Amino acid sequence: MLSVDEAIGRLLKGCDRRVGTEQIELMSGLGRILAEDMIAPIDVPPAANSAMDGYAFRFDDWRDESQVIALSQRITAGSVPSHLAEGTAARIFTGAEVPEGADTVVMQEHCEAVDDGVRIQKRPSRGANVRPRGQDISAGQKILSAGHRLRPQDLGLLASQGISVINVFRRLRVAVLSTGDELVDPGTPIQPGQIYNSNRYTMNCQLTAWGFEVVDMGVIRDDPALIRNGFSQAAEQADVILSSGGVSVGEEDHVKDVVESLGSIDLWRIAIKPGKPFAFGQVGGTPFLGLPGNPVSVFVTLLIVGRPYLFCCQGQADRRLPVQLGHARFDQQGSTRECYLRVRSTGDGLQLFDSQSSGVLFSTSWGDGLVRQKVGQDIAQGDLVEFIPYAAL
Repeated sequence: MLSVDEAIGRLLKGCDRRVGTEQIELMSGLGRILAEDMIAPIDVPPAANSAMDGYAFRFDDWRDESQVIALSQRITAGSVPSHLAEGTAARIFTGAEVPEGADTVVMQEHCEAVDDGVRIQKRPSRGANVRPRGQDISAGQKILSAGHRLRPQDLGLLASQGISVINVFRRLRVAVLSTGDELVDPGTPIQPGQIYNSNRYTMNCQLTAWGFEVVDMGVIRDDPALIRNGFSQAAEQADVILSSGGVSVGEEDHVKDVVESLGSIDLWRIAIKPGKPFAFGQVGGTPFLGLPGNPVSVFVTLLIVGRPYLFCCQGQADRRLPVQLGHARFDQQGSTRECYLRVRSTGDGLQLFDSQSSGVLFSTSWGDGLVRQKVGQDIAQGDLVEFIPYAAL
């Protein structure tokens, strides 16, 4: 069997970006992937400004606490100050531009207003409470890199530079198919021998959460002609094809033969639990990922194995698994496969769901993340373990 790292490595080795670029308004940029480095056009702040409400003055003009310094101007945020006259101070407010000639701001709590002047009762250090020009960002500085997924703070950063339009990668189109005669969608009366199709909803919604464009191909019955038609349409409409079920070697598992006739396919046995069977290939030049059929196996392999490949196809640079550390509040014997255990974080550690079966989908909703248990690793109460929170995925 391939290790998880070997499987991901094979996928990424043959991966290339599958999408072009487009320009969008900054306000529509949340979750999009930058297609170019962003270089700051301006300094931020554009001029030295005050970090406090107080008084701006020249440090060397102050003698002692009894001295009254005349006020020569009042500066509010958004106004343009005059050059500070020698021997005077300026009343200044937070965010207001520090006038030329001043080099220090003393907070108002350390001052006493006297008629048309001010007495500084506690002298600050030279340059105190002054934010220098370019303290945050210098013009010409790279502030974000191509391949970066934009977060709210990133959009605020770009807005602070006056940038209103950005160049991003187009959303990856992923065609999603489920195969199986037993599958019916919610809302349809269920008959003996049938089950409701949860995989379609898990896959579609996870792909949407990642910012991809989903091409929902629905359920395809276990008929080679129907499977061939469905996969051919998916290859024409999408950048990547993702399916669940039908990739084993049973008599009714037709996906392998059909995909092979349309392109190529490799069946991998990955040392991962749940989710050992995995297929990778191409249909007429469109990459194909075939996930197992059990619902938890679909969930885990999509997050752990499929995610880095899909992010690569989208042009995202950071494809690392967001691993944290936590303390186990359970005992779990090691396995010959790398296990992804459904857990819930509590105030005193990570609690294990009672059943780790690949068919118990409730375990994924009950918990809030996965513990990665490496091959042969025994876990005991109190051990520090690798925790992957769903929220970080």
